[in-house]
Amino acid sequence: MPEPAIRAILWDFGGVFTSSPFEAFARYEREQGLPADFIRRVNARNPDDNAWAKLERSEVDLDTFCRLFEAETQAHGHRVPGRDVLALLAGDVRPQMVAAQRRIRGRFHTACLTNNVRHGSGPAMADNPRRAAEVAEVMALFDHVLESSKIGARKPEPRVYRIALEHLRSAPEETVFLDDLGINLKPARALGLHTIKVSSAEQALRELEPLLGIALR
Repeated sequence: MPEPAIRAILWDFGGVFTSSPFEAFARYEREQGLPADFIRRVNARNPDDNAWAKLERSEVDLDTFCRLFEAETQAHGHRVPGRDVLALLAGDVRPQMVAAQRRIRGRFHTACLTNNVRHGSGPAMADNPRRAAEVAEVMALFDHVLESSKIGARKPEPRVYRIALEHLRSAPEETVFLDDLGINLKPARALGLHTIKVSSAEQALRELEPLLGIALR
């Protein structure tokens, strides 16, 4: 039997519609003389209950996050201020992805599923008014915007994908999920969603086009 037609697209934001915050982390590490990938390695330890996870679920306030995060980084050999890392989160918008979403809008149900924190302006945690306005324009293109800091659940917790599917009114096999992190794609794929790991705008759209049956570039 043929596979069910795709009805919905579920998008990550940071690293998909914007440049990856990992690029900013790497630049910061070089500037501060930290080991490469130090911040990512700290955040990968105890990933469901560390400072970062608690902040993305709004279980702790900003001051508590900074205290916990700084203790975690210190325990791994280098104290990193939590506020420094939060300032690195907002990336640059990728115009090619925005143009594709404009083509998709109205033809498919769409939602943005983002792990974020109550810091900066809006779902992408923009750090200045110009960036906040740019991000708000992109967010308006989605039918739904689901923020971890508001729903109290975060990727890769399986329930967050079920919440997204309920909003999209779509079955897993009718839904495509795009994210730049394999750890976030794995539980979605286990639930039956089609998944695309994003490494660049060109690569992501090239893989998405045949699933949707429309040109996106």
